[in-house]
Amino acid sequence: MQKRLLGQSGLEVSALGFGCMGLSYGYGPATDRKDAIALIRAAYERGVTFFDTAEAYGPGINEEVVGEALEPVRDQVVIATKFGFVNGVPAQGLDSRPERIRQVADEALTHLRTDRIDLFYQHRVDPNVPVEDVAGTVKDLIAAGKVKHFGMSEAGTDSIRRAHAVQPVAALQSEYSMFWREPELEILPLLEQLGIGFVPFAPLGKGFLTGKLDPKVVFAKDDFRSSVPRFQADALAANQALVDLVKAIASEKSCTPAQIALAWLLAQKPWIIPIPGTTKLDRLEENLGGADVSLTVDDLTRIEQALNGITLQGDRYPASYQNLINR
Repeated sequence: MQKRLLGQSGLEVSALGFGCMGLSYGYGPATDRKDAIALIRAAYERGVTFFDTAEAYGPGINEEVVGEALEPVRDQVVIATKFGFVNGVPAQGLDSRPERIRQVADEALTHLRTDRIDLFYQHRVDPNVPVEDVAGTVKDLIAAGKVKHFGMSEAGTDSIRRAHAVQPVAALQSEYSMFWREPELEILPLLEQLGIGFVPFAPLGKGFLTGKLDPKVVFAKDDFRSSVPRFQADALAANQALVDLVKAIASEKSCTPAQIALAWLLAQKPWIIPIPGTTKLDRLEENLGGADVSLTVDDLTRIEQALNGITLQGDRYPASYQNLINR
């Protein structure tokens, strides 16, 4: 697989990473540990060198799975994890106090079976802790050799600028796909200006862009999409025009809708590295095939025009989730 640089950080990773969250958290029952480890190793064997986890996915459980899976190839991969919640539990609120950041770093090193965290993200901006203090704490961890690079997740432009002035931000992680294009307004121009890489999570629209979701689907209560307005039946039905568009392009290119969605993201900027996740080997292989799909300038122009003609329905998050977003 081709490699990409995360902005001007010098951090080189595979063009597609692997988002490990869903193996332990968020989409229903956790994958059997042995199977999860096998899938992560399969991703590495197929060229993936960038793996994303977080304290909050468990808490700690997903980091342990990632650590065990990648221990044999630790020096050949880049591991990203995150801090920022009380006890690592999002429902308990935000906590980016310096002492908590240091604690999470030490625990992550143990969970991940490693001596350094390649990319340490603030999971969500904590309004009770100046972002300069957060960046300064990570700067100290970098000086101590425990962390290599600083990242932020779902941060707004002001927070990014302020943090970057204290410790260069290597990457910003936020949701971005054909299904959610808000970062194009202010975030992407700022990242380009500052030389910060961009890591889109949910690049397949949390499954919507695969074209495999029945508009009448009923999500289980332990699937977080069950509470998301954009995934309610009326919104899913209203938004089928986007699925139809992606399916039509995929048919022309003799590939799958998921591969078109990922190819479109990769074509936006050379410093964008999507991190699709899955629990199945065949879906992993399908997703990685998205890096081989080539979209021409004409293709991208036609897609842009079509996207601009589609008005999507439903909020991205319920209010309780949206309140955690720093913009």
